[in-house]
Amino acid sequence: MAGAALLQRLYTDHHAWLTGWLQRKLGNGPDAADLAQDTYLRILAGRDLQAIRQPRAYLATVARGLLANWCQRQALERAYLLALAELPEPLAPSPEQRLLILQTLHQVDAMLDALPPNVRRAFLLSQIEGLGYDAIAARLGVSLATVKRHMKLAFSRCLALMDDAGPAA
Repeated sequence: MAGAALLQRLYTDHHAWLTGWLQRKLGNGPDAADLAQDTYLRILAGRDLQAIRQPRAYLATVARGLLANWCQRQALERAYLLALAELPEPLAPSPEQRLLILQTLHQVDAMLDALPPNVRRAFLLSQIEGLGYDAIAARLGVSLATVKRHMKLAFSRCLALMDDAGPAA
């Protein structure tokens, strides 16, 4: 069976189940429907559909990953909105600025999430806690050269993210 036909069958046979499963997890239909669609898009982009032997288990695994990312984005958005609520009105950004800041936060969060765990930890120790490379090496129990490699990778990903964003407005 061709890829498009396999995807159509996977969708037809399991979409209602997947949407219901996500709705039970999220408690709302529109977000569940969006995540179900995202699940099929992810599958379309990356998997030989003929290799899927247990469709519901596979769909649930992909959807769980997307759900975790969605929850993380929602938590980030809530934290940002709470921080904005604390600002005096004259300092609060405009709705357009809020959207740009939120989009940037999501991009940075996705970039950090894509880093290997030790690289992410070294980067956050440097940028959030202000530790120097020697202190990071001691904290992580790795060599100074390893910390430098980790930081080089993290900074190169940050620069790539900035390049993708284009010129500042």
